[in-house]
Amino acid sequence: NAEVLINLKGGETVIASITKDSIENLGLKAGKAVVALVKAPQIILVTDFGGYKLSARNQLAGEITLVKPGAVNAEVDIQLKGGALVAATGTNDSVENLGLKKGQAVTAVFKAGAVILAVSA
Repeated sequence: NAEVLINLKGGETVIASITKDSIENLGLKAGKAVVALVKAPQIILVTDFGGYKLSARNQLAGEITLVKPGAVNAEVDIQLKGGALVAATGTNDSVENLGLKKGQAVTAVFKAGAVILAVSA
């Protein structure tokens, strides 16, 4: 495996852990534009770290712009300081227990192995 660092406009960095074959197949090199995809259920929302550090390499702080409850799960959209959007899902109960609401500060946390990279064909 290899790590790929993706710089976002706001200065944040997304780290992806992918195979060396994937790097070759995608033609990845420094400066190449990529899209980083993470399935919404893979993103954990943290409002308070409680003095703990996490092993997850991707920790993107932002502000909630939308909380949209569904039948079982809610979508929570987070805007990062550079304007990038992260969409996460969690159960309605979890969203309610955390008291998540529009305008609230939150950190989107996900492992480097959860990141899928795409490049234009």
